[in-house]
Amino acid sequence: MHEGPVTLFLAGDVMLGRGVDQILPHPGDPALRESYIHDARAYVELAEAANGPIPRPVGFPWPWGEALPVLEAAAPDVRVLNLETSVTQDGEFAPGKGVHYRMNPANLPCLAAARPDVCVLANNHVLDFGRRGLDETLDSLAGAGLRTVGAGRDAAAAGRPAVVPLGTGGRVLVISLGMASSGVPYDWAATGDRSGVEFAEGPSAAVAAALADRLRQLKRPGDIAVASIHWGSNWGYGVSRTEVRFAHTLVDAGVDIVHGHSSHHPRPLEAYRGRLVLYGCGDLVDDYEGIGGYERYRDDLRLLYLVSVDPDTGRLDGVRMVPLQARRMRLEHASAEDTEWLRAVLDRCGREFGTHVDRDHDGTLTLRLPPAERPG
Repeated sequence: MHEGPVTLFLAGDVMLGRGVDQILPHPGDPALRESYIHDARAYVELAEAANGPIPRPVGFPWPWGEALPVLEAAAPDVRVLNLETSVTQDGEFAPGKGVHYRMNPANLPCLAAARPDVCVLANNHVLDFGRRGLDETLDSLAGAGLRTVGAGRDAAAAGRPAVVPLGTGGRVLVISLGMASSGVPYDWAATGDRSGVEFAEGPSAAVAAALADRLRQLKRPGDIAVASIHWGSNWGYGVSRTEVRFAHTLVDAGVDIVHGHSSHHPRPLEAYRGRLVLYGCGDLVDDYEGIGGYERYRDDLRLLYLVSVDPDTGRLDGVRMVPLQARRMRLEHASAEDTEWLRAVLDRCGREFGTHVDRDHDGTLTLRLPPAERPG
């Protein structure tokens, strides 16, 4: 048995393409087909106009900034992130999309710097350069020794869970799903003879039941099950009743953590039956500095989620969140004022779930578990 709780680092969207790719040692083709911007280097210029010069090229660890020493100190057992970027120099721009992300495969050491155990691919950017681009993405990640989940060369591969041994008999199982509400096109769904993502039209009871059945066949005593779901809108704190029911159904079926993402800023957390539901982790790494229009959501503020789980029972032991801020395409520690702003927002938007967030003396945020949900 694992001695003490198992700690997982869970990250929201990691977008290493476009502007981020351009500051790394091996920038790919900067051409874009967006309405207003046609060169990815313009996103670097926007970030520089907002927060100052960015050296080019930067070292591979640069975009992670202060996140890396935080992770080294926390020493999580398993690291899971949503990689919302194709990794390719191949393929054509996916038609009908306003935004396309890709990073040069030669820049994969940037992703490896965070030492992810699982890269979630069931999202609305992994096929931005078509199925040829997806093939190169899968080959590139496999060649770098990185586990993936949520996309594959057929439906069986896309639906196959990622399995991370804990070294003491238990495992972390990660299953992944991308929903239409997050912008995943219907024709990106993997089939028996076509590559793509593990796709669902919405958070229906039938989809939850299918995931639950798959989980029951896989999960063994001592395993921790994570359902990583790309769903919902980019902006806003509201969570639909169908999303809540879906998350609760997964927990009832044996999921220990629901890892939700797609929103560009953190959304509410919930402790349900001793398990954690993250309705939206927010972005972690991207090139959004200097882009206006949604300033009230403070999407420059990011969170590292460190989730501790009792491996024997699967129950939530604690949640720590480390506030960071994106500046010059690099993560820095957030100020005390910004940390308090985040705490108050999460506390306010989590009221309907009975969620309260505290700030510790070291500047981290913690989820205050209700008495009925506390371990022991």
